[in-house]
Amino acid sequence: MRVVVVGAGVAGLTTAVVLAEAGALVHVIAEQVPGVTSLAAGAMWGPYLVEPKDKVDQWGQRSLEIFRRLAEVPSTGVRLTSGIEASRTAEAPPEWATTLPGFRPCEPAEVPAGFSAGYRFTVPLIDMPTYLAYLLRRLDAAGGTVERRRLASLADAGPATLIVNCTGLGAQELVPDHDLWPIRGQHVVVTNPGLTEFFSEDTGLSQDLLCFYPHGDTTLLGGTAIDGEGSLALDEKAAAGILARCVEVEPRLAKARVLEHRLGARPTRAMVRVEAERAEDGTVVVHNYGHGGAGVTLSWGCAEEAASLLAADRADRP
Repeated sequence: MRVVVVGAGVAGLTTAVVLAEAGALVHVIAEQVPGVTSLAAGAMWGPYLVEPKDKVDQWGQRSLEIFRRLAEVPSTGVRLTSGIEASRTAEAPPEWATTLPGFRPCEPAEVPAGFSAGYRFTVPLIDMPTYLAYLLRRLDAAGGTVERRRLASLADAGPATLIVNCTGLGAQELVPDHDLWPIRGQHVVVTNPGLTEFFSEDTGLSQDLLCFYPHGDTTLLGGTAIDGEGSLALDEKAAAGILARCVEVEPRLAKARVLEHRLGARPTRAMVRVEAERAEDGTVVVHNYGHGGAGVTLSWGCAEEAASLLAADRADRP
């Protein structure tokens, strides 16, 4: 069975790994390898602001199981890290957080000035450049191949027994899917001044985010969520705002040296799309995109569901 996976972000590479390790002949086609939006992710596991809830819960929990196993292997870039998510409005903690190891409400002295409540838990943190390189090595070991090429349509991906569409925002034109839109994200990567725990603010729907995720010698600072904006041009003012917000919570970051800026456009839909359809030429296409800011969080669960949809199609054929 020859399967072409279109897209090499975290959704595409994870799906390709799952299929290749199940015995399929997998060929990945993508303009960018790995995808820039996935490279720009934080990334902390957490299925927030994404629907449908019942499926998201299943996909997220499956991914969590796998990330916990991957955290036992240093070369994956995945680590189980403790930290705090805080709120300025004393809202209840997100339901997903209450099930995580070490979950407990913070004591008043644990939360920064200006915050009314916080919650401590342990969660996978993923250093995305390291992790995506790991997925590419794992795909290669399973016999998968990668081709850097821009497609004008999904039909250009053939010949293939099956196609998996993991193109993120590219699905706007390739499907086409007009229910998909970008949410621009920007992060600042700095030297680590000695941080070992993460911090994240529950900012709701605000476009100004506040988080810092330590990844060994570096710390990723966030962030932004500009609804409807897909430009990947550096916004110096936004970067300065990210630094200021993070330094206010963690003064040690004031002495950190800026290493790079990472920008991506989260591919967002009202509902994540993981479903199969038959193209006009009879080729089965499985779609796996529209994860918003939860692409990493849902990656393994969605990849396995995509694989099961392909298997079901094969079983239905005479």
